[in-house]
Amino acid sequence: MAYLLAHGPLNEHGLPGVKTLQTRTLGFVGLGRMGAPMVRRLAEAGHHVIVHDRRPDAAADLPGNSISVAATAAAVADEAEVVFCSLPTPPIVKDVVLGADGLTSGSKAKVVIDLSTTGPSMAKTIAAELAGRGIAWVDAPVSGGIAGASNGSLAVMVSCKKSVFDEIEPVLANFGKRFYCGENAGTAQVAKLGNNMIAAAVILLSAEALAMGVKSGLDPRIMCDIINASSGRNSATQDKFPRAVLPGTFDFGFATALSYKDVRMCVDEAENLGVPMVAGSLVRQMLAATNARFGPDSDFTSMVRIVEEWAGIEIRA
Repeated sequence: MAYLLAHGPLNEHGLPGVKTLQTRTLGFVGLGRMGAPMVRRLAEAGHHVIVHDRRPDAAADLPGNSISVAATAAAVADEAEVVFCSLPTPPIVKDVVLGADGLTSGSKAKVVIDLSTTGPSMAKTIAAELAGRGIAWVDAPVSGGIAGASNGSLAVMVSCKKSVFDEIEPVLANFGKRFYCGENAGTAQVAKLGNNMIAAAVILLSAEALAMGVKSGLDPRIMCDIINASSGRNSATQDKFPRAVLPGTFDFGFATALSYKDVRMCVDEAENLGVPMVAGSLVRQMLAATNARFGPDSDFTSMVRIVEEWAGIEIRA
């Protein structure tokens, strides 16, 4: 069931033109920390959302009047022409899209929009398989964290056919600012991997600088304030350290395993392209150490804890 204010002819993907699209039935697979608030935004915008998650109670806190729960990803694709995925790893994305009871087993899906960090290689593989089935693949990885997913201020990086982008952009607008990266599958994924590598790198660099400051007698909060008013300001000293490091909670909201996966994919892709990534390789190794020391479910700000141990201090205020 779609909700359209006006009906125009359907294009090659079975979708109405962007000017006629208002609200519709959408599919969404993956109700994790990012997926659930994004589904909530779609529901609040008036869309009816068919959702699926492997956890039976994942949709419990979502608005029931706008949400329907499906037993499988295939069941989602039986009800919605446009289906979103927000999933933790590339193999899970591939299985949800192409596996048994996956989206390709459904009868209605025409466009699959991947909000996950899947990486360019997997994106190209899935896009090619879907193209043979007449289904459009859209890379749409997002950045901005749980807060951005909740308030609609995410950066949404998109690569797909321009005609498809024009049709889905009004829906993507519910999530934040859209950046069209081109038509080639995986291009938006490259942008996301580069961003996530930098996000992890500045945690490590900031930790080293602040550990030096603390050991010299500086208040780390004052040092953060100085950095943020100077040329060294970055997302770690502006946000992650005040929220999760200085209070010692290490709970910013992004798992070490996921950051490690993203940086590993970034370095691998750079190597495939013949691009040197010396600093990125060091960040990958630090995340590997953090993953081993504090576990995959630890917060990626736990990289700071390793620097603290090595320096023999704590960065607290």
